[in-house]
Amino acid sequence: MEIPFIDAQDKEVAAAIHGEEKREEEGLELIPSENYVSKAVHEALGSVMTNKYSEGYPGARYYGGQQYTDIVENIARDRAKQLFNCKFANVQPLSGAPANVATYFALLQPGDTVLGMDLSHGGHLTHGHPVTYLTKIFKFVRYKMKDTATGEIDYDEMLEVAKREKPKIVLAGYSAYSRELDYAKISTIAKEVGAVSMMDAAHIAGLIAGKAHKNPFDYGIDVVTTTTHKTLRGPRGGMILTRDNEEIAKKIDKAIFPGFQGGPHMHQIAGKAVAFGEALHPSFQTYAAQILKNAKAMEAVFARENVRMIGGGTSNHLILADVFGSLGVTGQDAERVLDEVGITLNKNAIADDTRKPMDPSGIRFGTPAITTRKFGEAECARVAELMIETLRNKDNADVKAKIRSEIKELALKFPIPDSFV
Repeated sequence: MEIPFIDAQDKEVAAAIHGEEKREEEGLELIPSENYVSKAVHEALGSVMTNKYSEGYPGARYYGGQQYTDIVENIARDRAKQLFNCKFANVQPLSGAPANVATYFALLQPGDTVLGMDLSHGGHLTHGHPVTYLTKIFKFVRYKMKDTATGEIDYDEMLEVAKREKPKIVLAGYSAYSRELDYAKISTIAKEVGAVSMMDAAHIAGLIAGKAHKNPFDYGIDVVTTTTHKTLRGPRGGMILTRDNEEIAKKIDKAIFPGFQGGPHMHQIAGKAVAFGEALHPSFQTYAAQILKNAKAMEAVFARENVRMIGGGTSNHLILADVFGSLGVTGQDAERVLDEVGITLNKNAIADDTRKPMDPSGIRFGTPAITTRKFGEAECARVAELMIETLRNKDNADVKAKIRSEIKELALKFPIPDSFV
């Protein structure tokens, strides 16, 4: 992208931006939480909307001059509601973690209990890991997979824990889980104990919006939080959606502002509005479906090469592979050596991992970004083959150089598109 004013004014920052652009163009992005945005979203993020302070909500701001910010935020809210078939949307959260925290503050009192997925079985830090400050305010109890070979959640255990612990929120959602959840069962469990059912859809919001995955609202889930990047392919940000309960929606609005955040980032909300418009285009459904096909193509290669996958494979956009148990390579080493050949992914703990978090047994990778580049099943299968070949030859400079050349050639063959519609 052209940045003439930064080029002229700040050579150091310009060099870093150009370096990142080259890295993205010549390599393959497999981190499941990363994606590319369109030039239209880039323009919104770099627009004059970044100049405006807009504390409050449309029609009820604390500063003047809001006629255009109100228009943009209302567009974003209306498009979000249309995408996810719900009645209420708050598009002001700065990202997914603030969206989760604000929802807790809206619906809980200090000391209340949340039932969520265990981190090592796929949950997120904001679902109650002890390292977060949230555990100083609320009590978190956890559920796990019944069988790591299939990824099946132990819903019977979830119900038992819910009856015993009486949570105020039953939380679905994940950061490193490769199967679909049973929203109807989770909603029923929440109702049985008088809790609100909440889904953290940060990873799969685009799959839901693109109708490649089930919509949690159709199965009784009360609240959905999400990021607006990842599979939704928008700017980095968050939002909170409420199915139809106006009382819950009002509490969430108050928790975001004035409870938790100050002025919203209007350039970010403009970017969200543009991205939601792109997701409403029929081509987005084709994109979402292809994400799943590409992930299955990579799964098939890992299965053929006898690399263990947590959950036995994937039903969504990501795969969690036990490279230490299968190939004798730690997650940290795998991340490093794959980066050397132009494949970016992340090390990741696997279920009940005995290794340290910064050098775990697994890697996590996915297909949202390469699908944006128009990769199909054949290309994704080849990438999976190259990943395994790299890990089996991690100390062979000649093999890695050959693979790096093929990865670069493949990346340049499928450039990052400017437009998605």
